[in-house]
Amino acid sequence: MLTTRRQAVAAAALAPFAPAILRAAEPDLTALRDITTGVKPIDPAERARRLSRAQALMRADGIGGVLIEPGASLTYFTGIRWGRSERLTAVVLPAEGEPLIVTPFFEEPSIRETLGLPATVRVWQEHDDPLRLVAAFLTERGLAARPIGIEETVRAFATDGLRRALPDVWLVSANPVVRTCRTIKTPAEIALMQAASDVTVAAYRWTWPRIEAGMAGADIGALMNAATRKLGGEPLFALVLVGEGSAYPHGTKKVQRVAPGQVVLMDCGCSVEGYQSDISRTGVFGRATPEVARVWNHMARGQQLAFATAKPGTPAGQVDDAVRHFYAQQGYGPDYKLPGLPHRTGHGIGMDGHEPVNLVRGETTPLAPGMCFSNEPGLYLPGKFGIRLEDCFHMTPSGPKYFSEPPRSIEQPV
Repeated sequence: MLTTRRQAVAAAALAPFAPAILRAAEPDLTALRDITTGVKPIDPAERARRLSRAQALMRADGIGGVLIEPGASLTYFTGIRWGRSERLTAVVLPAEGEPLIVTPFFEEPSIRETLGLPATVRVWQEHDDPLRLVAAFLTERGLAARPIGIEETVRAFATDGLRRALPDVWLVSANPVVRTCRTIKTPAEIALMQAASDVTVAAYRWTWPRIEAGMAGADIGALMNAATRKLGGEPLFALVLVGEGSAYPHGTKKVQRVAPGQVVLMDCGCSVEGYQSDISRTGVFGRATPEVARVWNHMARGQQLAFATAKPGTPAGQVDDAVRHFYAQQGYGPDYKLPGLPHRTGHGIGMDGHEPVNLVRGETTPLAPGMCFSNEPGLYLPGKFGIRLEDCFHMTPSGPKYFSEPPRSIEQPV
């Protein structure tokens, strides 16, 4: 009897929230299907071309080899998808010949499952120093006397260990090799990024009409992630900011719930075969106030100016400059001041959500075909609301091309 009474009390307490709980746990996804079944993963021939390109860059700069730990760059060159731990798994890309993979003995079978190009695999036991394997490889290949490039995310214990194993080693940044390769996307990479964007756009179209009064951002994000999975993408993030929370680019700890007239800002992305999307949409639950509509239109115009400015050969920083000049004319800022645009206009994107090059003041890198960027010059009014539209584009010889088309009005934000 006591148990029954407690169950009744608990059920009564949860009753007002039951529809939202059920909706978040088991949304009806029957209208959706996997739209990624036709995508083509990066094949061994493309990985071979990447290695050849990297080796040409190494030889041009006099670099003997490049050390890379698990992460996007390891996957980019080798196909290996692996996490980081205190047990080192790494690749050495030599200036000539096959790469070296070092990994714990018991991990070798798993490493070989995703290895996407010919490579030498050397294993180490728990009592061994894996950096001695790296040093021996470089010495055997006659590369130890040349500078060795270190990929920018390699941890200090790995570089320290290499110095101990090769006291005379000369370590340099591998950015001229790795960044140069990864910044310019190939048609195969562009196709995968397009697939990821298509998934996110389709998930938005399914999710937005299902937003209801009383939902918190997490409720909406759960719907977005569920739709993304059903559509064939791997959800990476689903940031949903409601009301005043939208005034802060990455949100607030305060839980905001949807109510009539409130701004809803969604920033969501997924991965398809390791390549990412990043799309933001902002609308209003109900009718927008004149102020919200005005700021939305200003932000949309800023995004249009950024796209129009992004021409091949244009320094990346000029895209940001054009947007800030327009915003200042409308009374925002100036510069990074609020109300206005407190962050860069855009960032590079590919296998990582944020990659070089950035669309930010002072960036002199010329825009070139194959570069990919987000375009998101948001406007934020602290204490009120924020507006962010974000669409990614890639550069072609004739100019930028969107992966996702921006919305045309606040009334139809998706």
